[in-house]
Amino acid sequence: MYLRAFQEQMLQGPATARLRIGEYTSYFERWDALASVRRRPRREVETDPIGLYFPPEMHPVVLHPIVAGRGESVVKGLLLQRLYDYLEFTTELENLAVIPVATKISRGRSGLILPERMRADAHKIVTDEAWHAQFSYDFAQQVVAATGCPKLGAEEAVAPAFLPRLDELREQLPHEVRGVESLLFAIVSETLISGILSDIPRDDRLPQSVREVVHDHAEDEGRHHVYFRSVLRHLWPALTVRERRAVGPLIPAAINAFLEPDYIRTAQHLSGIGLTSEEIDQVITESWPLNELRQSIADAASQLTRYFVEAGALDDAQTLTSFGEAGLLVNAREPAEPSNAPKELAS
Repeated sequence: MYLRAFQEQMLQGPATARLRIGEYTSYFERWDALASVRRRPRREVETDPIGLYFPPEMHPVVLHPIVAGRGESVVKGLLLQRLYDYLEFTTELENLAVIPVATKISRGRSGLILPERMRADAHKIVTDEAWHAQFSYDFAQQVVAATGCPKLGAEEAVAPAFLPRLDELREQLPHEVRGVESLLFAIVSETLISGILSDIPRDDRLPQSVREVVHDHAEDEGRHHVYFRSVLRHLWPALTVRERRAVGPLIPAAINAFLEPDYIRTAQHLSGIGLTSEEIDQVITESWPLNELRQSIADAASQLTRYFVEAGALDDAQTLTSFGEAGLLVNAREPAEPSNAPKELAS
């Protein structure tokens, strides 16, 4: 078992047989001075926290008349539960989707031949992500203690929605190609999450400690965004034609796995405030109208879509069709921006 774990790589077959891209620019030269695990303190929840715990606009079910009509305390309670879900999502995403991939890269077991500096930087990403998982878990425990309101349904251990969605995606791949989806989902999640985190630290309706926790995470994820964009540049040319044709049409599903709302968790919380099944269906359907949801996902993923265009993924007709059917081709042919790195990365 342990020897097999040592030998396993994400992409099957000899790495030496794959196309090698030697170029890589590191944004981790000043990691010791910039990484939150090195320079940020443990964030502590205010003893008498006030305000909202999550932006209502990012959880539109609380704006629905059926929910809003239940009163301000119910709305605030649902936003608190949404914060718990976000923190748990972060912990599980880091532990189950990102750290394993970064660990494989750091150990030279990605199935690609990558520049040595990329392996060294992957070690730093593993450290960053372990810290994100730790402080998200710790902060959630602090919020429970400060508010006296525990996370609802914690004893049921319902997995975040991205996990079963990824399992479904993996099942669609031929056995000899499985493994590449883990690399692709790490690329998807690490290039999308920096955008998701950008607004929360500026929302002064939230407790300062919440904004600080998200800000710490966002700063690190800016560097990770640039890194995993580089991973994509190395990965796609190295895939065989068969691998590209197998995995390319599934990229939109990976994007949706990350960005689509967690309907099951939301339904649980709405049930907890006494809504009937019919009311829950109505609230969820009307809070995330399909056309608006597709557009918001396309907007959030537009930069990432351009990265896939830049890498050549959409040169395959079936992949292009899949992106089109998912509504992801808005502005997709525009050139990708040079970098999503925070300003301090260039210093």
